Amino acid sequence: MSESPSDWPEVGDLIVATVVRVVGHGAYVTLDEYDNKEGLLHISEISSSWVRNIRNHVRERQKVVLNVRRVDPSRSQIDLSLRRVTQDDKRKKLEEWKKNRKAEGLLRSAAVSLKMSEEDIFKKAGLKLVEHYGSLYTGLEAAAKNGAEALHEAGLTKKISKTLAEVVKDKIVIKGVSIDGVIEITSMESNGVEAIKNTLLAAKEMASENDAEAVLTSLGAPKYRIEVLAEDYKTAEATMEKIVEATTKTWADHDGSFTYTRE
Repeated sequence: MSESPSDWPEVGDLIVATVVRVVGHGAYVTLDEYDNKEGLLHISEISSSWVRNIRNHVRERQKVVLNVRRVDPSRSQIDLSLRRVTQDDKRKKLEEWKKNRKAEGLLRSAAVSLKMSEEDIFKKAGLKLVEHYGSLYTGLEAAAKNGAEALHEAGLTKKISKTLAEVVKDKIVIKGVSIDGVIEITSMESNGVEAIKNTLLAAKEMASENDAEAVLTSLGAPKYRIEVLAEDYKTAEATMEKIVEATTKTWADHDGSFTYTRE
């Protein structure tokens, strides 16, 4: 059976891949979201600066977010780029990928409870949720908030809706509280602006890893408001503490200062 165009990524797409081989001219990867098709990350697309040692940038079994530069299904060829992916691109793509994997796992769990095949559950529930809500995870998130009715509205049967709502009830965290603070971060280094930007992005990633969300708003450099949203205050407090502790430790190695004030 021939593959359809949707079985291949499009030029400009961001994809999650796994590095399988590192060689002199680059690295070969498999595309996690496209049936593990193989792609090439050429050494010229690894970094905008000179690459002395490829393994300083990528290594076997590493998960990477890459930009699709060229696709030729007739030759089974996919050319990829790492240097064209920003830290923000990486954060957003990994967050989206993790949510999609989680959603697919929850759908499979519902299939087991319903004694359905994976193919059937994706056809009778997954596709309808994507069509109605835009993504599988968003549909399941709606069920975590509003129960089986949110699934039934998307066209799922009452039986599937009820079972799936039960499966996601305790598995998808609905962020309901927030705590605030102000961070002041300065740097005297030549790359200080970039270092501060990466530190703020790292704070957002850390929040995501702890089932929370960090929202950062500039109050006029060097001050930023940080708001951590989570399901409960315990999670929000613990996440904020981890962010402050990690950032304090990281910034100790910089020529600059970091302070945090709780509001």
